[in-house]
Amino acid sequence: MNFKGSFVALVTPFNADYSVNYAVLGELIDFHIKNKTDGLVILGTTAEATTLNETEKEEIIKFCVKRVNKRIPIICGSGSNSTIIAISNSEKYERLGVDALLVITPYYNKTNENGMLMHFEAIAKSVGIPIIMYNVPSRTGCSLSVKAIEELSKIKNIRGIKEASGNLSFVAQISHLVSDDFAILSGNDDQIVPVLSLGGSGVISVWANIMPNTVHEIVESYLKGDVIKARELQINYLDICNNLFLETNPIPLKEAMNYLGYNVGPLRLPLYEMGESKKILYKSLNRIKEVL
Repeated sequence: MNFKGSFVALVTPFNADYSVNYAVLGELIDFHIKNKTDGLVILGTTAEATTLNETEKEEIIKFCVKRVNKRIPIICGSGSNSTIIAISNSEKYERLGVDALLVITPYYNKTNENGMLMHFEAIAKSVGIPIIMYNVPSRTGCSLSVKAIEELSKIKNIRGIKEASGNLSFVAQISHLVSDDFAILSGNDDQIVPVLSLGGSGVISVWANIMPNTVHEIVESYLKGDVIKARELQINYLDICNNLFLETNPIPLKEAMNYLGYNVGPLRLPLYEMGESKKILYKSLNRIKEVL
């Protein structure tokens, strides 16, 4: 599987009663396929996966697999701070037909280096499909080390990392040590071009929920050698990237999507709608309405 391009961190749309809105979910999937998104990432942070029960997660996977029908890859979040649960999730989601798994570092427990290695090794051995590791220390309170990434990248089905530390020096160190077929995907929309310049192959994007064509174009342009075009697009929409994180993701994203007419519904508690900062978000969204 080729992890190149723009992979959208897809929201989970809800009805007014907080049930999953499958009609809108289907519309979003079709929208992304039409607008050149290279793959879907479901049941991640942006999907409010921590607020979904196991039955809901299974039904969402089944729905997405059927709706996508192999047109683009589906990467599914299966991580946990319990290795046993992460293995169970990963095995189940593989059976349900996803193409790859996104596995976050074991948050809260804050294991040591050996524990981190054993966690990912055990999950990788339990499944046959590719795994993308997810490093986001601002959320988890821990980070994969460069040494651990180098070691884990040698495992056959650990095929990449979503790198969201925001530390470009860290990205450079990883790129220097892993093989060319190990994917480094930016986990920060404001750093797509910088990560590509250090050997990255794409992005797992929050921003792509509202501007999939543009995010795809940034990656495609850069990988085809048009660095100037990629850089101009990155800089031109930097305010959007930043304002989608005025509050904790996906609070501003859902606010933006509802404002733009995507009808993705409410957030599930403890996430709650934006305060006064939404005025800043609306201002930047008004600027781009004509290109959407």
